[in-house]
Amino acid sequence: MNAIKRILGIVWILLAFAAAYFLVSFGGPKFTSGTQDGMVFGIIILFVLLPLIVLGLLIFGYYALVGEYDEK
Repeated sequence: MNAIKRILGIVWILLAFAAAYFLVSFGGPKFTSGTQDGMVFGIIILFVLLPLIVLGLLIFGYYALVGEYDEK
């Protein structure tokens, strides 16, 4: 079971990189659209959601990878 948790730690880290790519590719054009609605939506995606989602997944994956969640 501990080996599965470590493998899933790698999956969480890869999922964080994928989420970062999709959030930047979705929020970037909205941020540079020029309309007020698009800029507000882009700011929310890039400066609020991106750090929360990516850092949360990275930290969770790192802890799973190093064995913090292993059964002792």
